[in-house]
Amino acid sequence: QVQVVESGGGLVQPGGSLRLSCEASGDTSSIYNWGWYRQAPGKAHEVVAWISSTGTITYASAVKGRFTMSRDNAKSAVYLQMTSLKAEDTGVYYCNVNMQTWGQGVQVTVSP
Repeated sequence: QVQVVESGGGLVQPGGSLRLSCEASGDTSSIYNWGWYRQAPGKAHEVVAWISSTGTITYASAVKGRFTMSRDNAKSAVYLQMTSLKAEDTGVYYCNVNMQTWGQGVQVTVSP
């Protein structure tokens, strides 16, 4: 079984940057894909970025060019570097492993 914990959320001004981290523990050898998702107030859950089992990284169109997802296999962790943040990026960001295991989420608020 795998557990994941996110960190790095916070309040940032529009145009600013934040870096989210997601660290896994437990049976990390079973991890074959990772994903970042978010849920804005009053909106549905949406995917932000994910890394497939082959290492391919895919981004949602809304964040492409602004967000960068990376992975550190030695640390069983993934990161989401977010730049040029907009108010519409506000929400709770979740890490997901193998389309099954979710973290508790971290709040990202983009506001003047």
